Amino acid sequence: MKKVFQIPHTYVIIVAVVLLAFLGTYLIPAGVYERVEDPKSNRIVVDPDSFRYVEQSPVKIFSFEKPHLFSALYRGMEGASSIIFFIFIVGGAFAMIQGTGAIDAGIGRLALKVKDKGILIIPIMAFIFALGGSTIGMSEEIIVFVPIGISLAKALGYDAVVGTGMIALGAAAGFSAGFANPFTVGVAQAIAEVPLYSGFTFRLLMFIVLVSITCWYIISYALKIKKDPSSSILANLEEKDDYSLNLQELPEFTIKHLLVYSVLIIGFILIIIGVKSYDWYIEELASVFLMMGIFSSILGGISPSKSAANFVEGAKGIAFGALVVGVARAILVVMEQGQIIDTIINNLAMGISSLPSVFAALLMYLVQIVLNFFIPSGSGQAATTMPIMAPLADLVGVSRQTAVIAYQLGDGITNSIIPTSAVLMSYLAIAKIPYEKWFKWVTPWILMNIGAGAVFLIIATLINLA
Repeated sequence: MKKVFQIPHTYVIIVAVVLLAFLGTYLIPAGVYERVEDPKSNRIVVDPDSFRYVEQSPVKIFSFEKPHLFSALYRGMEGASSIIFFIFIVGGAFAMIQGTGAIDAGIGRLALKVKDKGILIIPIMAFIFALGGSTIGMSEEIIVFVPIGISLAKALGYDAVVGTGMIALGAAAGFSAGFANPFTVGVAQAIAEVPLYSGFTFRLLMFIVLVSITCWYIISYALKIKKDPSSSILANLEEKDDYSLNLQELPEFTIKHLLVYSVLIIGFILIIIGVKSYDWYIEELASVFLMMGIFSSILGGISPSKSAANFVEGAKGIAFGALVVGVARAILVVMEQGQIIDTIINNLAMGISSLPSVFAALLMYLVQIVLNFFIPSGSGQAATTMPIMAPLADLVGVSRQTAVIAYQLGDGITNSIIPTSAVLMSYLAIAKIPYEKWFKWVTPWILMNIGAGAVFLIIATLINLA
């Protein structure tokens, strides 16, 4: 029998990319930009005229005196430690909450009420999280909602991919359109010196289109697996599933469950306020979720020992995915040590300057897509590339607003597929979806959105969007 090709293990895929980055430190000339503080945005930005080549410093396979290839994994784990611990705490805390039975009882009741029209849950959830992505830049925050989305999807007869997709891809579509996203559009427009949130109507149209594509894509898949569960990409992986609900054996919804939901509501309100008004990040989000787990267990009548056991079980269940974040971070560690990131940015950017405006805009878009692999932070990519792209836009007859759109679409869409994205690896870890399975499923969605983004860029260029 002919042997069928199998997609390599997730760690094998990521380590292969680490090795490519390692080879790149020998083949790609080392170079750096000077970073300066921009007085208008108060951020550290790249000086576009400061690029210079420096002495080659390729990463060694092994060294007694400096970091080497095999230390990149440790340094990646160290650099991503806050994200890794966040995943462990969120996973453990959610297991504590789920141990009270409130999730099963509440979502099960909701599922029974919408059982005949359960498909409506997908666009509703996707739209809610798209609004969050487009207004408050919801990204890391979606991680805590993924388990609830999966439980709801399972109760309606779908799989973990549907539950994860309607939250994560919904937020990603909104984040990419970013009609009021202060962390991407706000930063990029400030650096490009265009009025804050100008082009709002154009971005709102982008929002409608990208969210519509997302809803259609997830619904199509959901209907397919509802009809034939074996067509799920996780068909052979969900035999033991912590998020499954049996609608025929639902626990009775009690006052204890109501108290648990009160804790969840208060917790999520705190998260929204903290992120929007107090610049909360990973540490604060993890702390609130841990509090939600502890208080839910107390009010749900769970003993301290059982609560602790639930926490350990939840953290243990996502160890594989949590460690993926550190492994993926090793890619950036190697490129930073070899000083090749700035060289890549410089060469990609300079290739744009001699092209006609429409092609220049599309190439800007392509450059941002490529650079997003190396700089997965939205505000970080804006601070790194917009000082270069803004003056380049002037040279090739593209409006600076169009350059900002090329950046935000190039940054946002591929966040849902690049292994260097800590957020992606985090919610896949919690959802227990192997990266290679997700990659195969999400690729058509990525390509459709990239295509839609290209159309919007062409229109923006032709109308000289200001």
